[in-house]
Amino acid sequence: MLSEIVYPEHIEIALAKIEALLADEKENSLSKNYPISKRSIALLLLQKDSEFWQKIKQDERLAREIEEVIATAESQVNEPLSTAIATARQQLAWAIEKKVLSEPTNQKNLLTERLHQLTVNPITGFPLLILILYYGVYKFVGEFGAGTLVDIIETFFEENINPNINHLVAQIFPWVPLQDLIANEYGIITLGIRYAVAIVLPVVATFFLMFSFLEDSGYLPRLSLMLDRLFKFLGLSGRAVIPMVLGLGCDTMATMVTRTLETKRERLIATFLLSLAVPCAAQWGVIIGLLAQNPLALLIWGGFITGIFIIVGYLIAKLIPGKQAGFYMEIPPLRIPKLQNILVKTWVRMKWYFLEILPLFIWASIFIWIGRLTGLFNVIIKGIEPLALGLGLPREAAPIFLYGFFRRDYGAAGLFDLQQKGIFSGNQLLITAIILTLFLPCIAQFQIMVKEQGLKSSLAIIAFILPFAFLMGYIMKVVLNVLGVNL
Repeated sequence: MLSEIVYPEHIEIALAKIEALLADEKENSLSKNYPISKRSIALLLLQKDSEFWQKIKQDERLAREIEEVIATAESQVNEPLSTAIATARQQLAWAIEKKVLSEPTNQKNLLTERLHQLTVNPITGFPLLILILYYGVYKFVGEFGAGTLVDIIETFFEENINPNINHLVAQIFPWVPLQDLIANEYGIITLGIRYAVAIVLPVVATFFLMFSFLEDSGYLPRLSLMLDRLFKFLGLSGRAVIPMVLGLGCDTMATMVTRTLETKRERLIATFLLSLAVPCAAQWGVIIGLLAQNPLALLIWGGFITGIFIIVGYLIAKLIPGKQAGFYMEIPPLRIPKLQNILVKTWVRMKWYFLEILPLFIWASIFIWIGRLTGLFNVIIKGIEPLALGLGLPREAAPIFLYGFFRRDYGAAGLFDLQQKGIFSGNQLLITAIILTLFLPCIAQFQIMVKEQGLKSSLAIIAFILPFAFLMGYIMKVVLNVLGVNL
């Protein structure tokens, strides 16, 4: 036989008073219309259930008396009444569990439970998250993936592959425009495939390896639980943490995953934030790799983008009507990740991602070749140059914004090339990194956006993002100048 739930003394007193008020009110129809006990109705009223409060407000005197009882209880309990009620229920559930379950390996379960509490408690969970971001993102993906691995593969391309390809193509094709399609500065192999393999692939591979490690350990659902309150501030629930984290690998894949969110409003907000302020692995990996040489610039970039994510998310949540999403998620046990699982998950994601981006990089090279051959490419760059100069950037920055139109990570790869040539100052690199981070979603992501949200909503998102990205770059330029900061 199950035990009756006993709530804290002040809540029990409030329940008794509300039950008495409901019993004394002869004309009250709550008990008649709902086949539940007066105690259950009193509990719902204590937790400000909207449906029952609408019924109670029909009797102003009764509603006023119940509000006085609730106010008294709230002043005597050191936490929200709904939290105290939920805690009492959870304690009873644990007591019942202990009676009906036997746990032969108690020490192991106790350790797992302690680790669980460390990951979901904000006091310990946020420092743990910072450690994961520092070692997993900054050190492993940023320094090792976007730094060491990219340098090795990029050097191999520059010293061995590109010169040989340029020489071979020149021998086979006497027509210079055809040579430019395959080789030279903007060729399919020397630019498109080099960007995809030498710059994007190492960053994406290291990110998916880290993501698979966290996923197999059971940490990501706990991260969702810890960040649920923050995400509710943005009109989302903790469940949205998964597509947001996945978006740090590939925004296209993450936009597809938003369909798992509960409401249409939540899916729209998540899609908007993914398009605006969540850079893909190749993009932020390259940016971190470039800004890592100047920790202050990296800190400003990270803080600025995070601030935009939170502020714009809060404002868009206020503008879009709809009901706040609930949050229910199964929490798997924590465990030591299995190497085979990590490698399989990484391989599957890498295969999907690489098969998606390689053709797009090739097409981007073809479009650039057509643009240069027809003169359209130069016309567009000439049109972008005044915008770049107005932002305090060199003329050479104009093409990378055009690259970013084809793919965000293509633009980031172009930024890497220019920085290797020493064209940017520290301030200019920071401003360009901010604009590219907030820039238009790539073609593949836009296609998924249209499929998930419709053409009208997708075009509205792009119409906001394009001028907003350049506006934020200009604001950063002004702030740096006013403060006299030289990075």
